[in-house]
Amino acid sequence: MTDASTTAPSASPHCQDGESYRLSLPNTARSAGIARHFVTSLLTGTSHSGIVEDARLCVTEVVANAHRHSRTSLIRVHVTVSPERVVVSVADDTPWAAPAPGRIRTGPAQECGRGLMLLEELALAWGSDVCGCCTPSHKAVWFTLAADARVAA
Repeated sequence: MTDASTTAPSASPHCQDGESYRLSLPNTARSAGIARHFVTSLLTGTSHSGIVEDARLCVTEVVANAHRHSRTSLIRVHVTVSPERVVVSVADDTPWAAPAPGRIRTGPAQECGRGLMLLEELALAWGSDVCGCCTPSHKAVWFTLAADARVAA
């Protein structure tokens, strides 16, 4: 998505009517692969089977970013599956936000920012939240996927 108007508000949009699943991972190089398998197992054989590959790519990139760019001890993955959509958020204990949706600019030779470009292209909506009120304690990068891209964010 490149149109920021279709991106959901900055608050993590976990659905109230869906099933929620959580996974806490140590901050290791293996975490992205484990998160990828976790999301695959949740979506395979459901009405969201058609977006499994997009979900795998997006969660891999976001978890890999948390591993690469933070010193957090735990990476937390929260997945909500509702009939209309899937919302995934990845939290770490580093309280700075990712670039805003619609503002990602990378060139062919740049390494940084490519994972977020995947979110721009594949997700119905995505964003980041800094959590912890007056004393920020962590951030979460989230994305929403829907089998039917016409579903409103």
